[in-house]
Amino acid sequence: MASVFKTPEGQRVVHDCYLDILRKWPVDHRQVRVPTRQGETFVIVSGPEDGPALVLLHGTASNAASWIVDIPIWNRHFRIFAIDIIGDAGFSAQVRPPLDSDAHAEWLDDVLEGLSISTAAFAGMSLGGWVALDYATRRPERVSALVLFSPGGVGRHKNILLWAIPLLLLGPWGRRKMLERIGGGPITASSWEARAIVDLATVIFTHFKPRTSTLPQIRDEALRRLKMPVLAILGGKDVFIDTPGAKHRLEQNVAHLTMRHLPDAHHFIPNQTEAVLEFLLETRAGTSASATTAPDRYSE
Repeated sequence: MASVFKTPEGQRVVHDCYLDILRKWPVDHRQVRVPTRQGETFVIVSGPEDGPALVLLHGTASNAASWIVDIPIWNRHFRIFAIDIIGDAGFSAQVRPPLDSDAHAEWLDDVLEGLSISTAAFAGMSLGGWVALDYATRRPERVSALVLFSPGGVGRHKNILLWAIPLLLLGPWGRRKMLERIGGGPITASSWEARAIVDLATVIFTHFKPRTSTLPQIRDEALRRLKMPVLAILGGKDVFIDTPGAKHRLEQNVAHLTMRHLPDAHHFIPNQTEAVLEFLLETRAGTSASATTAPDRYSE
C-alpha cells in the first residue's frame, strides 16, 4: 500500500502533532477504531450517549482535529462521531478508492454499522462535504440533516495548481502563503485550539501528499434526492470552487435548503459554530437519529 505521506518520518511528525492535540481534547471522548472493507477507520466519539448522532467529515489534507473549535458547543446536544477520512492525514487506512464509484458510500456504511448508528445528521467541509453529499444522495434514508461547508462536487472546480505548486516549492514561507490565500489573509489564532489547528495544517502541508484528482460532480438528479434539511455555507471568494455555480445548483435542486452565502468569505469559513447549532437544533425535532457507543473491541 502506497503511503499518503512523503516519508515515514513525515508521517510520524504529523501523527505526533495530531496525538498532542488529542491529549488536550477539550471534551471527554473515546477514540475508537472501526474495521471496514477499506481498512481501519479512526473516530473520535463524544457527547451524551443518548443524544442524536452527528457525523463530522473533515476536508482534505486534514483530519478530525479540524472540528476542535466546534465540538465543545455541539457536544452539549449531540453524540458526535468525528471521523478520519480514509486516505487522508489522520489515523484511518491510507487507501484512496476511486471517487467516481460507490466505494466511499460503502465505506461509510461499514463505519456506521460498526458504530451502531442507524441515521445521523452529517456535517462535512470541502472533501468531507463531497463525501457527505455523495452518501446522502445514495443513502438519503440514513441522513436526517446535512451541513455543507464549501462542499466539493457542486460548483465547477477551480484549478489552483498554477499558483499553489510554485508556492509549495518555496518552503515554509510558500506553504504559509498558500494557507493564507486559501484562508483569505494572514493566519492568526486567538485560542489554543485555533493555534493547534494552524500548527497541524503547517506540518500536514509539509509532509502529506495531497489528492490530485478532481472531485466528481454531483448530478442534478442526485441533488434532487436530498429530501432532508440542508444547510450550505459558501464563501464568495473561495479559491477552490465556483461559488455562484454551486449556489445556483443547490438552490435549483435541493428541496429544503438553507443557504448561508458569505460574499467576503474564503474556502475556510470560521465562526459558524452557533449558526450550525441553531440549524441542527431546529431540524432535530421529528428525526429518528440515534447512536450508541461503539463496542469495546473497537477501543484503543
